[in-house]
Amino acid sequence: MRQHGVVLITGGSRGIGAAVAQRAAAAGWAVCLTYRADALAAKNVVSGIESAGGSAAAVQADVAREPDVLRAFAAADELGAVSGLVANAGIVAPKARLDEFTADRVERMLAVNVLGPILCCREAVLRMSTRHGGEGGSIVLVSSGASRRGSPGEYVDYAASKGAVDSLGTGLALEVAAEGIRVNVVRPGLVDTEIHASSNQPDRLARLGPTIPLGRAGRPGEIAAAITWLLSDEASYCTGSILDVAGGR
Repeated sequence: MRQHGVVLITGGSRGIGAAVAQRAAAAGWAVCLTYRADALAAKNVVSGIESAGGSAAAVQADVAREPDVLRAFAAADELGAVSGLVANAGIVAPKARLDEFTADRVERMLAVNVLGPILCCREAVLRMSTRHGGEGGSIVLVSSGASRRGSPGEYVDYAASKGAVDSLGTGLALEVAAEGIRVNVVRPGLVDTEIHASSNQPDRLARLGPTIPLGRAGRPGEIAAAITWLLSDEASYCTGSILDVAGGR
């Protein structure tokens, strides 16, 4: 098994994040994953990786809080040199029109979905950039197809937050390209995860799946395959890219 280094995966206890953790570990990465509340789910991901001969650790962290981000990276540092980041943690709120939003809802959405990735990217750059004595690395930001569609009548604040992630990826890629760091964005479409229940739409997959050109919702492993490819040396000439993994929608 080839050893790539250490990758920090935020929101790695379930869904897309857990699938990325498992696939990255199988490819030879040492994995440090964060979780916000479900310690048991995180423990199960770590145990599965270790049972397969990999190296993994989990740390509780709310990416909207700077001290938590610092603690997460400190835990990753204990595994070795951090050369990968997957900024995957994100939230959605219940389905609503903008004229029904509260300031608290929007502030929390932007704190987790925008501030969180920015803080994580800062810490990754401080470790990876040749400007700071690093040896380079790869950052993958997880956005959403909502950034293209706007999600009217559902959660335009979520869509706006993911539009910010797209812009972060584009700008940061140009900023650190000469410092040995590649930065790319993956935009999943409709994917079979628990996030739909978070928006009070448990029927969303069944309702929208048939409208996708490929005729179904995506699976977390399919998104993870794209993310881990962008992390890898096989994507060595990709930076500033936005990859839609959305079944054609």
